[in-house]
Amino acid sequence: MDPDGARLDRIQIVKGWVDGRGEPQERIVDVAWSDGRAPGPDGKLPAVGNTVDVTTATYANTIGAAELVGHWTDDDFDPKAHAVYYVRVIEIPTPRWTTYDAVRNGLPLLDGVPATIQERAWTSPIWYTPRG
Repeated sequence: MDPDGARLDRIQIVKGWVDGRGEPQERIVDVAWSDGRAPGPDGKLPAVGNTVDVTTATYANTIGAAELVGHWTDDDFDPKAHAVYYVRVIEIPTPRWTTYDAVRNGLPLLDGVPATIQERAWTSPIWYTPRG
């Protein structure tokens, strides 16, 4: 485990809007990612990997990146439509708190509860309102 925390998997932009039928929509775009991965034919980015040892509730910072930088342009931007944007940053997998507790107390992992988690951080949203 790194005293500075887990390394980064990816940076995403999340865009929200309401379509012509009045239905909320969301688009998630991977903007920057670690470890030289490339999106597959379906456009999805493969998983970063997982270094978690659930028997000791530890992980290695041998995957991911200490820093990620990127940029993005909304090719579907409509200056006449309301939209909201925010940035989401996702870490590499780390032990879930229930895994730490189970190992610390010599208990089995909980059935039906994932042993790992990918923590996320996000920015304040940017709300776009058309002029008019």
